[in-house]
This record gives sequence, structure tokens and C-alpha cells, in this order.
Amino acid sequence: MNERALRILAPAGVLALGVLLWDLIVRINGIPPYILPSPGLVLSTLVSDWPILWSSLLATLETTIEGLALAVIGGVGLAVLFNQSRLIEHSLYPYAVILQVTPVVAVAPLLLIYLPQQAAVLACAWIVAFFPVLANTTLGLNSVDHNLADLFRLYGASRWQVLRELKLPAALPQMLAGVKIAGGLSLIGAVVAEIAAGSAGAGSGLAYRIAESGYRLNIPRMFAALLLLSLAGIAIFALLSWLTHLALRRWHESAIVRES
Repeated sequence: MNERALRILAPAGVLALGVLLWDLIVRINGIPPYILPSPGLVLSTLVSDWPILWSSLLATLETTIEGLALAVIGGVGLAVLFNQSRLIEHSLYPYAVILQVTPVVAVAPLLLIYLPQQAAVLACAWIVAFFPVLANTTLGLNSVDHNLADLFRLYGASRWQVLRELKLPAALPQMLAGVKIAGGLSLIGAVVAEIAAGSAGAGSGLAYRIAESGYRLNIPRMFAALLLLSLAGIAIFALLSWLTHLALRRWHESAIVRES
């Protein structure tokens, strides 16, 4: 068995074993569905409640993608400004750190007071996704070989040419690593804000369905919504990993080694 097949079959086997163990525990102990539903009941609930769950999933994914897009645009743009001006970096970077270390679960209720519900959810998704893009891109831009930068200037390259032809391509691996991290975090931010909105009696995303199901003791639907959230997070990470591989496979060592 080659290594690639092992990477696929090993996690699948662990998952199958876990689901089987879960089903046996429910059956042997006669656990009622409102405490712990069986895997089969969760899947049947996923099918029966699919219209509601699908619309909620689309709402959550829309917020996640919008938050990630804003984080990428804002994080990369601000990182470029930081690289071009130390004054701007020293003035604004501490506030970016404060924004990152402040728990979004504490910020979400405040945002729901001052912003419309959808804007508050989007802001939470952006807050948690913004800093990884900013920090990784800043690190990548500041880690460019100074000898190469001096060589560009020796041949009369402008600051814009150095940035475009040297620094941005060299920082691309770190930038894409930050985007991969931000993809999952934007989903987390959206979920936290949707739960807070659900506590206030508003919302339409999957996290709101989870909170609503909990209030109604509809535990099978809660598990089904949680399953969809997990699959959405896996899909986002896989898509961003694939895009990273496409961008780096022809020249960066990490992608070249992974391809061989």
C-alpha cells in the first residue's frame, strides 16, 4: 500500500470505527434521541430537514466567504502599507493585535447592538480572519532577502517595482498560509456571531439552527447542522489548500516536494 492510499484509508478507517462505536453505545444503552441520537437518525434528519439546513448553510457560507474576502483584501493591503512605512506599522500594528486577542464571543453581543444583524455577523467573521492574513503577509514581505532588494535598487528599480517583482512573489507562500488559517477562522467567527444573534431571537445560519434545536430539544437536527458545519470547514480548508498548491507548485519547495 503506497503512502497516498494510506493517508486516505487510515482516517476513513478511524472515522468508520468511531461511528460504529457511537452506534453501539446508543443501541446497547438504549439512549433516547433527545440525549444522544444514533448516526442513522442524524443522517435521516439531515435528509428530512435538508431544505431548512441547506438554506441555513448557504447563509453561513455567504457570510464566511464575504468575511474571508474582506480579510484578504484588508490584510494584504495593510501589510503592504506596513512594509512601505515603518511609521504606519508602528502606529497601527498594536491595534491589530488588540483586535486579534479580544475574544470574538465577547465582541459579538456589542456588535449586534450597534450594527444590523447581518453586518454584525460579517464583522465578526472579518475580525477573526483579518489578523492571520495581516501577520503572515507582513512577515513574508519583511523576510525578503535584503541582498536581492539591494540588487533591484542597484539596477534602478523603483519601490513599486521592488514590491511587485520581488517582495509580493517572495511573500506569497506566507500570505497563502495566512489565508488558509483565515478560512477556518472566518467560519468560526460567523458561527459565534450567529449564536449570539440566535440568543437575541434573530438569525438564519446554521449556528442559529443549532441554538434553536437546542432550545427545542431537537438534538438530531442539532447534530445534523453540526455535521454540515464540519463538512463546510473541511471543504473550505481543502479548497484553499488546493489553490495554494496551484499557486506554488511550479516554483516553491514545499509544493514541489509534495508533488513528487
